[in-house]
Amino acid sequence: MLAAQLYERGVTLEAVENALVLAATRRMIRPEGAAPLGTIRSLAYFSPVIEEVLQMQVSTEYFRYLRHKLQRAVLAQ
Repeated sequence: MLAAQLYERGVTLEAVENALVLAATRRMIRPEGAAPLGTIRSLAYFSPVIEEVLQMQVSTEYFRYLRHKLQRAVLAQ
């Protein structure tokens, strides 16, 4: 349902992907000892981040940088 709404609004797949990367990076790169976060169970979790990404005025390089940081965090585990 939410995916269809995003499609109808004209939200690009790139914006959704960037929101997923941003949210995942925030979840992965947290202070040591921070309380664990719950499991992501639906696309609705990302709705606020999708809206944030749509309002951001940053280059695509920023999201490449986040992908790189995310990849390094995953490899370090």
